[in-house]
Amino acid sequence: MLSQARTHAAIPTADLERARKFYEGVLGLSPLDATPGGVLYATHGDTRFLVFPSGGRASGTHTQLGFQVDDIGAEVADLKRRGVTFESYEMPGFDAATSIATHPGGRSAWFRDPDGNLLGVVQR
Repeated sequence: MLSQARTHAAIPTADLERARKFYEGVLGLSPLDATPGGVLYATHGDTRFLVFPSGGRASGTHTQLGFQVDDIGAEVADLKRRGVTFESYEMPGFDAATSIATHPGGRSAWFRDPDGNLLGVVQR
């Protein structure tokens, strides 16, 4: 039954080595497994995601992967120090100075990987 299956997000990349430099060098993640077919990363608990080579392009029109954190302000500031550029939006609750949106579900900020995949940081 699928309700008992382990799941993971799959993030496309046109250049796996470039993606690895970003996910490992900039975001500070360590690969769980790496093959020519992709790199599997594990985060807190049993959460995983795969970055895989693809001829397709990232749409970037919606959040494709989200990282839930305890302190979004500290996380966004740290990522900015590492060279991450955050998205800016014209929307209620968005603070351009911090790059963080406050909404009924919590607080969020978004940035893109080198392929244009939209990644989010969220504090609930």
